[in-house]
Amino acid sequence: MKRVQEVLSYEGISGKLVFLILMRVLGIDPGSRKMGIAVVEGEARRLRPVAYASIRFGQATMVQRLQTLHAKVGEWLATYKPDAVAVEEIFVRNNVKSALVLGQARGAVLLAIGAAGLEPSGYAPATIKRAVAGHGHAGKPEMRAMVKLQLGLAKSPPEDAADALAVAMTHILEYDIRKAALPYDR
Repeated sequence: MKRVQEVLSYEGISGKLVFLILMRVLGIDPGSRKMGIAVVEGEARRLRPVAYASIRFGQATMVQRLQTLHAKVGEWLATYKPDAVAVEEIFVRNNVKSALVLGQARGAVLLAIGAAGLEPSGYAPATIKRAVAGHGHAGKPEMRAMVKLQLGLAKSPPEDAADALAVAMTHILEYDIRKAALPYDR
């Protein structure tokens, strides 16, 4: 991560020094017809939405959609300068053609991230649902409601934007969990 900042340290209950980490994360829910994209910053106990959008590609050709995906991700990376990028992994049950098309979309997104010099983290849908809703089987309405609640939004974001917000939130929550597993001794 380029500029993860220590924002607060204190002596925890165990007597160990605890660090809270403030980070800015770009979350992406890639798709071939629409994409959710969002920036969240903070640490596990204080998350703040910076920006989010649902981008639809209309009736463009597949090549035009992939070019738009790549360009939009590049624009968001340049504008918001995230410390980390998290991308939802592909989950397809039976439709091989859908999996291939989604793989192409995800590839365009990963290419833009790599061109910016960042290494993306990927999260499975069930992991995102567990992090945000507390269980891995949450439906779209429950996820939107939990994103709205946890980020203190006045209204629920569009479905794809909510997914991207949830991806970014998951990265911050997972980062804090991994960090907490490493004690800091003075």
